[in-house]
Amino acid sequence: MTDFWLSCGHHLLDRADGGGLVVTDEFLKAYVARPELVPPQEACAAERALYAALIANPRKAVGASEVAAIEDADARENWQFLVAFRDRLLAHPTLEAAYLAILREGAMSVPPLFLNQLVHVILRNALDGIDDPLVLRAAELFFRVQRVTLHEGSLLAADDEVVGGIQTQPVSPLVAMLGLPAPTNIDVITSENAQSYWQRSDAYDMAIDLTAGRDGLAALARAMQRWIGHLLGLTVEIEPLTELREAKLSWYVGLDAEGTRLGDRLWQGDEIDDDTMRRVCGLFRLTMSDDARIIERVRGEPVYLILAMTEDNRIRMKPQNLAVGLPLGTLESAE
Repeated sequence: MTDFWLSCGHHLLDRADGGGLVVTDEFLKAYVARPELVPPQEACAAERALYAALIANPRKAVGASEVAAIEDADARENWQFLVAFRDRLLAHPTLEAAYLAILREGAMSVPPLFLNQLVHVILRNALDGIDDPLVLRAAELFFRVQRVTLHEGSLLAADDEVVGGIQTQPVSPLVAMLGLPAPTNIDVITSENAQSYWQRSDAYDMAIDLTAGRDGLAALARAMQRWIGHLLGLTVEIEPLTELREAKLSWYVGLDAEGTRLGDRLWQGDEIDDDTMRRVCGLFRLTMSDDARIIERVRGEPVYLILAMTEDNRIRMKPQNLAVGLPLGTLESAE
């Protein structure tokens, strides 16, 4: 199979018999070697000693006093976050189990950067064997903020960091629309150019069409099915919808903060104005196989998923909502 998303570090991890990812020393060292943790020349002796000790043995127990001894406040805070995160990973048999534990205990205690990196590598594992590049491009929404533009009747999403990091004068219509310079090769992924994704997957430089009724949302639905099946061991079918009319919202999940707010208003019976509805980027109907974990009062009812963009045209998807927001009594991890 053609590889993809090498930057997530999946090749540094082992796999458990159940398919989950097992932490290795090499994976932990990649965190310790992050630029913000490498001690600068002026770093104190305590910081240099801690760095050297963890490079030599990334599983070394670190006492609170070792971190407290670091003189620079920013460096001390970085090490506190890193050590706490590492300890949470090592407390569980797989990264998947650690991720679900973090969600149960409250993800606010984990820096968003670390949480996104966990999503990136776990999703890479969940999508292993997928041979459709459109599904992989759609799955980038799980861990990369997207900038959305309506262009000639199409709702196009491009990577926000790629779009926002460019300052020079654009020339072509698509490049101009997304605010990119001529040297940056941004294409909307289609059946004709999809195979180039394999070489470009870590560049995040392909846009995707999220127009209702087209293949982009169907690809996102497939990625969400794999994510739920891998994390929760739950078989689901997810169908993109072109509109949500007269639907009985027995249960809904916002795929981002905007989608949650819209779902709350629909649940309460509020009238939704056209400007708000125009920010909806995706509506989905999820049906679950018969599972003992499903809450009885909604058994047999569909779950509606709502994806929306912010007022500044960004999609900030929260894949954790798919893990904790379904009507299940318990969470289980693939290990």
